[in-house]
Amino acid sequence: MTNDEGRMTNRRITFHVLRFTFDSGRTTVDLSLFSLAGKTALVTGGNSGIGLGIATGLVKAGARVAISGRSETKCADALAALRTVGGADAALAITADLADTDAIPALFDRAAAALGRVEILVNSAGITTRSRADLTPLDQYERVLRVNLTAPYALSQCFARARIAAGLGGSIIMIASLMSEASRPTTSAYTASKGGIRQLVRALAVDWAPFGIRVNGIGPGFIRTPMNQPLVDNPEFDAWVKKRAPLGRWGEPEDFQGPAVFLASDASRFMTGQIVYVDGGWLATF
Repeated sequence: MTNDEGRMTNRRITFHVLRFTFDSGRTTVDLSLFSLAGKTALVTGGNSGIGLGIATGLVKAGARVAISGRSETKCADALAALRTVGGADAALAITADLADTDAIPALFDRAAAALGRVEILVNSAGITTRSRADLTPLDQYERVLRVNLTAPYALSQCFARARIAAGLGGSIIMIASLMSEASRPTTSAYTASKGGIRQLVRALAVDWAPFGIRVNGIGPGFIRTPMNQPLVDNPEFDAWVKKRAPLGRWGEPEDFQGPAVFLASDASRFMTGQIVYVDGGWLATF
């Protein structure tokens, strides 16, 4: 077996294409399927945590990425990091609060104008509240659902309308959760929102498949992010996570680069309506 390496260059990175051939000369693996060179993406919540990990992966694969987030400081820091990876034109940042669902069309329009078009949408922004269900104020419950479920729906509508009008397909990636499949005490609002995301992936995939728009999800396990920092800092919970996960550790934001590039690229062109769990084996055992 021989390993031949080709190079494909774009404006800021070198993308390595690996081809594996047997004696017959037949090409069996072509990693150019994973290339996002020339593609454009909008990643909500892309200024920290999983969203930033995904945005970094998309930039590494050749995409130009717009990130959004509530904090101007976090957006500026994330933008600097992304441009270090991909160059000055690799990324741009938009400050936006997805709790304001009326402002979502303007967010999409700004990203589309800055990028020229949006071909990949990653709905990564999310919030949580932790309290027993009977003690959770209804306004907190509604805010979690508004950010985690309604905003992805509204932004995906904007994306689909633009792609359908242009006669073009695209890829939407939702962020699901272990809580799409099960729950833990004090997570009723978050669990409801992520259970909704699981079904939304399926519903949108069915609606938009005729237009070449694929909708898939990534389901994180317990990941070391700013939102989960109180859990990471709890020695008992930290030990439980490491013991419970077959791979024996917390996930990291960079663990999502590969799965996101896969779902955004032609490597997954016959996948839609699916959720890929990146959970260290959590759902495989009990």
